Amino acid sequence: MDQRIINLFDEYTHAPLTRKEFIERLVKLAGGTALAMSALAVLEPGYAQAATVSGQDDDLLLEDVTWNGADGVQMRGYLAHPKSKKKRGAVVVIHENRGLTPHIKDVTRRVAKAGYLVLGVDALSPLGGTPANEDEGRALIGKLDAQQNLRNYLSALAYLRQHPESNGKTGCVGFCWGGALANQLALNDPKLNAAVAYYGTQPKDADLSKIKAHLMLHYASLDERVNAGKDAYEAALKAASVKYEQYVYEGVNHAFNNDSSPARYNAEAADLAWGRTLKLFKDKLS
Repeated sequence: MDQRIINLFDEYTHAPLTRKEFIERLVKLAGGTALAMSALAVLEPGYAQAATVSGQDDDLLLEDVTWNGADGVQMRGYLAHPKSKKKRGAVVVIHENRGLTPHIKDVTRRVAKAGYLVLGVDALSPLGGTPANEDEGRALIGKLDAQQNLRNYLSALAYLRQHPESNGKTGCVGFCWGGALANQLALNDPKLNAAVAYYGTQPKDADLSKIKAHLMLHYASLDERVNAGKDAYEAALKAASVKYEQYVYEGVNHAFNNDSSPARYNAEAADLAWGRTLKLFKDKLS
C-alpha cells in the first residue's frame, strides 16, 4: 500500500482528523472512491479474523472485573489467567487510543496463555467504558485527566499484586497510547519489574533514575512521529543507568503488532517482538 495512505491513516487515528476529512483525502490519494474503500478495508480493524486465542479457550479463566481506581472511580477490566491454580507473575495490558477493543482483549488472552495473571484495563471506565464506535473511543481518550488516568493504572497494578494467584511480581505491556503509558508506569511505580512499550512516546523532562523496572522498547522504523523522541530517551536512560532494551524493526509501520489492521501489521516483526516480550516476562516475573 502507498506509504502516504498509511501515513494519512496514522494522522487520522492520532490527530485525529474528522472522518469526513480523512475520507476526502483518502479518495484523492487513492485515485477514486472505489480504490479508497478498498484501502480502507485493510486499514480498519477486522477483529474476528485476527483473534488468536478464543474467548472460550478451555485453558483460561476469563472474567470482567471491577476495582476501586483513583478519586472514587470504579475501574473495569478484562481478567485472564490459566485455570491451573498457582502463584504467577501478573501483567497489565494497556490499550491503544480507542479503548479496550476486541484486539486488546485478544492480546490479554495471549499473555495469559503464556502463563500469567493478566488484566486488560479499560482506561475509559471513568467516562462510561469503551464504546463500540472507535471514533467515539478516540474522542473520549482525549477527555481523560492524565494524572487520574495514571493513578487508575497504578491501582490496576496494586489490584493484581493483591490477587490470590499473584506472586507479587508485576509487568506491563502497552501499545501506542498504551506504550507511552507503559513508560509512565515504569517511571511512577518503583515496584514494577518489567515494562514493555510498543511504539510509545517517551516521557519528557523526567527523573528517569526513578525507574526500577527493566524496560523493553519496540519501535517501527517508518514511525517518524514516535521515533522523533527515541534517541534522546535512550541517551537519558543510559545516563540514568536504567536497564533497558531497544529494538527498531526495519521497514515496518506504527502498529505493526496489530494483526486486526492488515495494512500495517507485519507478522515477522510482530512475532520477533512478541517473543522478546515474553522472554522478558519470563526472566523478570517468574
